[in-house]
Amino acid sequence: MPDRRLCQALPGDVGQNQLEQGNGPMTHKPGIVITGASGRMGQMLIKTVLESDKATLAGAVEREGHEWVGRDVGEAMGGAPVGVTVTADALEAFSKAQAVIDFTAPEATLAFSKLAAQARAVHVIGTTGMTDEQIAQLEPASRHAVIIRAGNMSLGVNLLVQLTKKVAAALDEDFDIEVIEAHHHHKVDAPSGTALMLGEAAAEGRGVNLADVRDSGRDGITGARKRGDIGFTAVRGGDIVGEHDVLFAAAGERIVLRHLATDRAIFARGALKAALWGQDKGPGQYDMVDVLGL
Repeated sequence: MPDRRLCQALPGDVGQNQLEQGNGPMTHKPGIVITGASGRMGQMLIKTVLESDKATLAGAVEREGHEWVGRDVGEAMGGAPVGVTVTADALEAFSKAQAVIDFTAPEATLAFSKLAAQARAVHVIGTTGMTDEQIAQLEPASRHAVIIRAGNMSLGVNLLVQLTKKVAAALDEDFDIEVIEAHHHHKVDAPSGTALMLGEAAAEGRGVNLADVRDSGRDGITGARKRGDIGFTAVRGGDIVGEHDVLFAAAGERIVLRHLATDRAIFARGALKAALWGQDKGPGQYDMVDVLGL
């Protein structure tokens, strides 16, 4: 069993509107647990669930020793109490919910995947920066529970992924492909999970493996660009929520596919949509293309 200290709410008296959540047959709206409750996305997810008429907030999880643990999550966020107490005991919180929404860190997400599988709760993963090896470690949990993982939960970005694949398939290697992404200065991983989704889509459109053609982190005298490579450029600054361009550049012309996010609420709404979509699905791994039916 993973160390619960890696995990980040067991609801106290959750109020009448959050009763009957159990892990058995649902008799009410699905209960949702939010991990990493104190983070930017954690708070946005909590707000989104509380405002929803299709789900209830069943728990809020933070790491052992965090100042929010033991407090009502509404009060911790600077508002009125909502009847949900932040806890570090993820397994107990998950066991009382139907879904977990997780935008944390790779190691924590791996621990949460095991706990969500034990609880048979839908696990929605928006965590970025996971390696191929870490993603592969989700497979055992997916035999027992629904896992929905995506580098980006927005409808617009997932449409952009599909468009990127189609354009890449239509253009030959006379067109260089560059994925350019920009985020706020707090983001710790690069390229972003969304940028990698777009790179994978471009590679799939061209019928190649991204690992074989990926070009990122240019610095100094790098030599001429290799034909067929898919490049990545990352910008970090200010409070940029998320901007992604896919540039197809040839001699004399350029095509740019672009998505600009101005409010991270779009990611929270997408994650909640995924959690609700997964309620009647069998164990396995899914993505937002499945959820959105693209």
